[in-house]
Amino acid sequence: MSEPSPADASPVRDITLDADGIPLSGLLAEARHGPPRAVVVAVHGGGMSAGYFHSQVRPGLSLLTLGADLGYTVLAIDRPGYGSSAAWLPRGQTLADQAATFHDALESFAATHDTGAGLFVVAHSNGGKLALAAAAEGRGGTLLGLDISGLGCRLAVRRDQLPGLNGHGDWRRHWGSLRLYPPDAFRQGRHLISPVPELEAQEGPSWPRMYPDIARRVRTPVRFTFAEQEQWWRFDDEAVAALREPLAAPKVLVDHQPDAGHNLSLGWAARTYHLKALGFLEDCLLARDAAPAHPRLRQREPIAAP
Repeated sequence: MSEPSPADASPVRDITLDADGIPLSGLLAEARHGPPRAVVVAVHGGGMSAGYFHSQVRPGLSLLTLGADLGYTVLAIDRPGYGSSAAWLPRGQTLADQAATFHDALESFAATHDTGAGLFVVAHSNGGKLALAAAAEGRGGTLLGLDISGLGCRLAVRRDQLPGLNGHGDWRRHWGSLRLYPPDAFRQGRHLISPVPELEAQEGPSWPRMYPDIARRVRTPVRFTFAEQEQWWRFDDEAVAALREPLAAPKVLVDHQPDAGHNLSLGWAARTYHLKALGFLEDCLLARDAAPAHPRLRQREPIAAP
């Protein structure tokens, strides 16, 4: 049997970033052909890890390999309090501190890697809270956009039912119907699960109260996706209106993903969702490239042909 060629080899490797003295571990897949068009920063949810975005149970489900194939560099990080930073942050960090550490890590990465047109965040669940808080902070330049799944602003459960220090809550709410996932997803999923840090667990029930103030400072395009069987957050018309209303973002989209549960990137719908997220990135790049040089000037009418 012949050896696999370099082109067939997995582009995914481990990486550790220096976030002002705090080591953040993660996974990196660099663009396969030439410089990256942009960097996709993938941010996992509560009680998970960076591998959430690198499902290997079926070809095509990994965001990292898909992004690299399409010309992006994809950086999936273990959030503060997870992975290698857990020893440094045994209680985790508050959301505000996570945002500062996140920016430190991205600045460290940008200092040694080509970032193309800039940084675009794909975030899941509690990782979406970090994405919004980081965008609201506005440090280090404007992010290209945020694509967030599994996060709303109005709970579909009681506050005491949320995952916390005593466990991951009702595990069925994380998944929905088992038919929505490849059989091996649950075996692999056991290796991705991590304890929810104390400070994150304590702050979690306060998100509906925290959201409006954070949203008012977000000036980055945002797309939210709710899975068909999302069971942690409401996504009825009233809840979606409450999600949209405080955002200062120039563009806000709300999408629904059929045949999927909360853990979108581990299910059959992973590739479909990831392609839509990268499509939103393409829209953000297009809007930037096609923007008028002087947006305040009124566009002239085209000259009629003689």
